[in-house]
Amino acid sequence: MPRIIRLYLNAIAVGFGAAALFTALLLLLDVGGLGHLIAGSDRGALATFLLWFFNGIVFTGVQVVWILSQMSGGDED
Repeated sequence: MPRIIRLYLNAIAVGFGAAALFTALLLLLDVGGLGHLIAGSDRGALATFLLWFFNGIVFTGVQVVWILSQMSGGDED
């Protein structure tokens, strides 16, 4: 498997893992009443999944940009 594909798959795993932690903390700490709102809804599972999924996309993008910026490693004089 090419190195860049392995790098991207690793970034996906880290991004969605961080999103899972972030989503859990948002709901457990009830930030802005979000945990109470989702717990009281009949569509709470869907809302939680979408919150995790879209945060996962954002966090994965951040991981990819950070990794690629570290790879450039230009000499800054």
